[in-house]
Amino acid sequence: MTDLSKTDLGKTLTDRMTNVERDQSFPDSVPRDAATLILIDRSGSEPKVLLGRRHDSHKFMPGKFVFPGGRIEAADLAMAAARELHADAEAKLAARLRDASVPAPRAFPLAAIRETFEETGLMLGVKAAPPATAPNAEWQAFAANGVLPDLTQVHFVARALTPPRRPKRFDTRFFTADADSIAHRIDGVVGPASELVELVWIPIMQAKELDMPTITGIVLEELAERVRAGMAHALPVPFYYMEDQKFRRELL
Repeated sequence: MTDLSKTDLGKTLTDRMTNVERDQSFPDSVPRDAATLILIDRSGSEPKVLLGRRHDSHKFMPGKFVFPGGRIEAADLAMAAARELHADAEAKLAARLRDASVPAPRAFPLAAIRETFEETGLMLGVKAAPPATAPNAEWQAFAANGVLPDLTQVHFVARALTPPRRPKRFDTRFFTADADSIAHRIDGVVGPASELVELVWIPIMQAKELDMPTITGIVLEELAERVRAGMAHALPVPFYYMEDQKFRRELL
């Protein structure tokens, strides 16, 4: 079994993040809680992940390949689920909170599922009898199509905090779920005028060659290690943050 806590892996990844040139001359800001989902297809001989390319007109990361994701919304915490988070994932999400304003753990995977639907048209969960009413329009689409999120399908794989004095700051939780957790899809969401202009399924090691943010490539490597280690919820979750102008990798 691969040891996710080994120091050589942590040093390699943190050195890479520290050495990336960053302009930290912006006014400082409070990080916004966000969630991202990596869909992984392990049905073949080599695991593949789903990445989307952002529209070139976006001010934030134009043209980059990214995982679907975004900020937490109040409605996410209120959405029902077929099954709740695994206890290990919940405990790790509740660790090292910045302050009391951080949402409850279940809001993060639910936000990742909602954002994945908004950006790709893919609904993750199980066919079930959702509640008659849902907390917002996006979640109502799940209810209308008989899909209920299943949080046990979601694995917490990494957390990353944007360094201080960057133009936008996020405290992002990265999750993964198997492609077979796709319960329904709506066509026409991705296209030339959309937030994501294309989607690609690509082997993890090849994906790192795409034009992507540094943290996206780092999390892909963490995911590859996690797959080799067996994908158990009990595996440690790396938390990346900057301290004294150097990135740290703390295990939750």
